[in-house]
Amino acid sequence: MRKITALVGLVGLIIFQACEGPQGPPGFDGMDGQDGVNIVSEVFEVEVNFTEDNNFQEIFTFDPAIFDSDVVLAFIQWDADGSNPIWRALPQTVFFEEGVLMYNYDFTSNDFSLFLDGPLDYSLLGPEWRNNQLFRVVVVPGDFSSSRVDLTDYEAVTKYLGLEEEDFKRIELKNKQ
Repeated sequence: MRKITALVGLVGLIIFQACEGPQGPPGFDGMDGQDGVNIVSEVFEVEVNFTEDNNFQEIFTFDPAIFDSDVVLAFIQWDADGSNPIWRALPQTVFFEEGVLMYNYDFTSNDFSLFLDGPLDYSLLGPEWRNNQLFRVVVVPGDFSSSRVDLTDYEAVTKYLGLEEEDFKRIELKNKQ
């Protein structure tokens, strides 16, 4: 008798699992929801030469201005592993016998600045430290800035925001100076 009950129970489970009920109401509360907004991050790639003429900084204007809630991240191409660039988040610090060099940045809703920082005579630096420095700037929408992604990890940021290599176009931004 137990075998027959178990067999009937198993058949019943299979039959009920295959059943479909009526379609539920659209939306969580039974009402149609509004269409979502696709929030896209702005990204830039810029090459900077830090010279005495530009006071070892470049200031660029956002056109149009970004929202006050947005966060700007800056990364420098530090090295390469074969053809794969290695990106590091700013600020980046380098120690020399003559002093400390920092690649740094700041931003407002209207502009961002990339600059050399630290107690060092920058004119003593070789061209490999000052010229043709490649940066990637990512404007993170305010909705994402409180997420649990490590904002200092270039790979994590680009993956989280769905950014691809081709999204970073090297452009000449309008210089504020």
